[in-house]
Amino acid sequence: MSAVLRAQALGKRYKQRWALQNCDLDVPAGRVVGLVGPNGAGKSTLLNLASGMLKPTAGTIEVCGGRPAGGPAQLAKVGFVAQDTLTYAALSITDHLRLGAALNPGWDDVLARDRIRRLGLDLKQKAGRLSGGQRAQLAPSPWASPSGPSCSSWPSRSPPSTPSPGESSCRT
Repeated sequence: MSAVLRAQALGKRYKQRWALQNCDLDVPAGRVVGLVGPNGAGKSTLLNLASGMLKPTAGTIEVCGGRPAGGPAQLAKVGFVAQDTLTYAALSITDHLRLGAALNPGWDDVLARDRIRRLGLDLKQKAGRLSGGQRAQLAPSPWASPSGPSCSSWPSRSPPSTPSPGESSCRT
């Protein structure tokens, strides 16, 4: 089985402090996994490295067979919704859909509008009036291509004392 996410000796350091260190991880295709750990364990750092929003200080990471954010074709393969989804309070849902289309080369406007319709949201409604969950639905990544992202697994992290075969041995 091929890995949708593979990290080898992956690390990210901010000045003198390691946020993630010596992370080895293979997430097999077709699996749904969770990433758990205490605050400061490196979960968000790992996801930011996997999405290409951060560059590693050490080691390597591969997502869906390529370097994270390695170009338009690689970006179209991966969907990422941040925990703090960025929306602009004064913009309407329609404005956000236009922005998503302008920023994402593989945008599928029909799919995006259909999703908003199925959620029962008013296209004229301002994002600032939506709930946190509704604002998360405005995140453009899942609508970037007609088939959606081809890579949608999330990495798991086992406690360092009990890694099982195929699970992570990340240390922070």
